[in-house]
Amino acid sequence: MAIGGSLSVGLIGLKAFIIQIQAFISPGLPYFSVIGLPDASLSESRERVKSACQASGFKWPDTRVTVNMSPASIPKRGASHDLAIAAGVLSAAGAIPHDSLEETIVLGEVNLDGTVLPIHGLLPIMLHAKERGIRRLIVPYGNEDESRLVPQMDVTCVRHVGELIELAGGRASYTLGVDRATVSCTVEDTPAFSGLGDMSEVVGQDHVKWALQVAAAGKHHLLMTGPPGSGKTMLASRMPSIMCPLTPEEQLEVASIRSLCGTLQHYGISDMPPFEAPHHTASTASLVGGGSGLAMPGAITRAHRGILFMDEAPEFSARTLQTLREPMESGYVALSRTKGTTYYPARFQMVMAANPCPCGYAYGNGERCVCKEKDRIRYFARLSGPILDRIDIQVEVPPVPCIASAPTRDSIGSHVMQQQVIAARAAAGERYSKYGWGCNAEVPGSWMRANTSVKALELANRALASHRLSLRGVDRAMRLAWTLADLAGKTSPGPDEMSQGIMLRARMS
Repeated sequence: MAIGGSLSVGLIGLKAFIIQIQAFISPGLPYFSVIGLPDASLSESRERVKSACQASGFKWPDTRVTVNMSPASIPKRGASHDLAIAAGVLSAAGAIPHDSLEETIVLGEVNLDGTVLPIHGLLPIMLHAKERGIRRLIVPYGNEDESRLVPQMDVTCVRHVGELIELAGGRASYTLGVDRATVSCTVEDTPAFSGLGDMSEVVGQDHVKWALQVAAAGKHHLLMTGPPGSGKTMLASRMPSIMCPLTPEEQLEVASIRSLCGTLQHYGISDMPPFEAPHHTASTASLVGGGSGLAMPGAITRAHRGILFMDEAPEFSARTLQTLREPMESGYVALSRTKGTTYYPARFQMVMAANPCPCGYAYGNGERCVCKEKDRIRYFARLSGPILDRIDIQVEVPPVPCIASAPTRDSIGSHVMQQQVIAARAAAGERYSKYGWGCNAEVPGSWMRANTSVKALELANRALASHRLSLRGVDRAMRLAWTLADLAGKTSPGPDEMSQGIMLRARMS
C-alpha cells in the first residue's frame, strides 16, 4: 500500500485551517478521485494535476488514485490546493521521498502544462501558519512579493511542478516558458492612493471640514446633505488624508482582506485607511458579501478600518441600507450560506452624501426645486430612522456663494488636520488604555454617563425630554462631546462641547 501526504491551508472567510492531504495508489481500474467535501473548482483539479504531473516527466499510475483532504467535515474550495494534491500523488508514487515535504505547507494552482499560478489569500494563510509554528512553505512564484510580507518564514517560490519535484529530491523533465513580470506589492513600490487630494483644495465649506475632522478623531459615522456641486464627494474622498495612519496590526488586517480579494498587488501594505465607494446600484450581496457555498467579502469588509462612502445614499435600495444596521454596531458581518457561516470584519466608518430632494435644489427658499412634497418625503424615507439614529454627525453642505480670483492660503491642509486628529486620538487612547477601547466611538454609554459632568448631562436630558434625541442618540452625542474635548485639549467635555455635540447630532432629526 502506497500512501503519500502533504499539507495545505484552507480559508473560510479570513479564518484559516490546516488541511492534511493523503494520496493512496491502489490496484484497480484507472481512476482519479478527490474526496473530503471539495467544491466544483477543486474537483476539477483532477485533470489539472494529472496533466501537470505528466508535463513534468512523471508517468501517471495506470491504477486507482484516491486523494483525501481532511478534516473531511469542513468544505474545501478553490484551486490553491492543486500543488499540494500533486505533491501527495508524487509522494505516494515514489517520485519524491515520503518525508521530503514534512511540516511544509504547499500552495498553488497548476496549469495543464505544469506551470504554477498565483493564488489569493496567501497573507492570512502565512499568518496562520506562523501562529501554528509551521515556518516552511512552498508557494507560487507569482506570490513572491506577498510571501515576503511575513518575517521569519522559510518560503520557497516555484514556477513549475517540476521545480517542486527537484526541490523535494526527485527527478523531473520539464521546460519553463517565458517569465512574466510580477507586480510588486511592497510598501515602497506601491504608492497606494497616489491620487488622494488635499483638504486645502476644497473651496469654502470650513464647517464641513471641521465636522469631518471630528468624525476622523472619534471614528464617528457622518451624513452630508446638500445640493449638487457643493463639494460632498470631494470632501469625502479626501477624508482618508486626515485620518490616523493604520497601526502595523491594522495594516495586516487590511492587507489580509485585500489578499483574499486578489487586490493586494495593487495596493500593497500601506498605513493609509482604505476607501470604498460602491455605486448606488450595487446589490446587497456586493455590499455586505455573498456567493454560493461560502460567501465572499463585500464592500463593507473591504472598507474595514477605513471609509465606506455611499454617495447618493437615498438612491440605494431600502433593503441594502437596512443590511448595514448590524455591521455598523457590531463591527463584523456574518453571512450564512448552504455550506456554512462566514464571518468577516466590517469595522468601517460610514460617510453618506445625499441631495435634499430628488432634483437636488430644495435648499434656501426652494424656488428652483421642481419636486412634489410626496416625492421629497419618499426620497428621504429610504434613510430610515434606525439608520439615521446610527449616524453620529449629520451636517448640511450649502452651496458655495463665491470663489476667490486666486487660491487662498488660509485654508487648512490635510496634514495640519491630520496632526490634530492624531493628537486627539492619542489623548483618547491614553484615557481608555486600561479598558481596551481605542476611540470615543467604541466607548459604551454607561461609561460616558458616569464620567460626563452634571451640567453637560443636563443639556443631554433636555434634548432627550424634547424628543430631539433618542437614548441611543444621547449616548452618541456624548461621544461627540468627548471627541470635541479631545480636539480642544480638554480632559472632559463641558456644556459647550455637549451643545456642539447635540447640534452635530440632531441636525437632521
